[in-house]
This record gives sequence, structure tokens and C-alpha cells, in this order.
Amino acid sequence: MTHQILLAGFGGQGILFSGKFLAYDGLIEDRQVSWLPSYGPEMRGGTCNCSVILSDSQIGSPIVSNPDVLIAMNLPSLDKFENECVAGAKIFVDSSLVDRKVERTDVEAYYIPATKMASDEGLSGLANMIMIGYMIKKAGVMPYENVEKVMAKVVPAKKQTMLALNIKAVELGYNFD
Repeated sequence: MTHQILLAGFGGQGILFSGKFLAYDGLIEDRQVSWLPSYGPEMRGGTCNCSVILSDSQIGSPIVSNPDVLIAMNLPSLDKFENECVAGAKIFVDSSLVDRKVERTDVEAYYIPATKMASDEGLSGLANMIMIGYMIKKAGVMPYENVEKVMAKVVPAKKQTMLALNIKAVELGYNFD
């Protein structure tokens, strides 16, 4: 099984961290993994996306041209990548920041007010991990049981105070209905 995942948003939304989180789970699960970040020269506030491929077989190219999972954290990302998704793809939209619905009818669209949820729960800056939790539940790209183990590896030592908050954010997304 192969998942071609594209995470997209503005710089500073944790897009690259989210991708690293998914990629690290692939390593733990002994899968083939590709993690390819891409961001504009503006950095924080500029466009940013991250391609992640998790596969049971060899990966030929790290580029995700036609994702089967898309996380769009803002409107420009949804506008840019919606039509690149394969038929049957799962598209996850932060409905706090995106005021339109997915226009395609051959994909599954999921909406979660991740930025608002993060703000309401005192988890400012962790909307990305709320989106990841929701995507894990709906797309099944990784076992939920791995969340704490993976998070312990990807949260740097100097930010250990963020470990429990990141786990809480994933849990919030996973339990969203």
C-alpha cells in the first residue's frame, strides 16, 4: 500500500513538522518513506507544502504530483492542489481559514475548524496537528497507537514542553466528529 500525501499552507503553520511526523511513523513501521519540503523565499507567511510518501514498496520519486491525501490549511493551497488530487482522494480542509467547499465530486472532502479548535483549547499554533489527528482517523495512513512514540522522537529536546500539547492536539483532531 502506498499513500501519497501533500500537506499545504502558509509558512509558520507547522506544515513541515506535520510531514516529518508522518514520515517518522513510516520509519517506525519499517515502510519506505519520502519527505520533501517546499517553501517560498518568504518563509513565515509565504507558501509552504510538504510531500510525504509512505509505501510498502520502493519509491521511485519523492515528488507527489497527484496526492491521494491532501491537507489544505488555507485557501490558496486548496485552490492550487484540489485539481491535482487523484480520483477518490481524501481532501482535508481547515474550515476556520477556508471559506469554500471542495468543488470536485470524485473525491472525499472533510472539513474541520482546526485553527478555531486550537485557539479555543489554548493550543495556538497546533492546528496542524489537529488536522493530522483527523486525517489519521479518516485516511488511516498510520496507526493511532503510534502517536505518542512518534511525537517523542520528532519534538526536539529544546521544545519538550510542547510534547504533551502536540499529543493533545492530535487527540482532539482524531476525536472530532
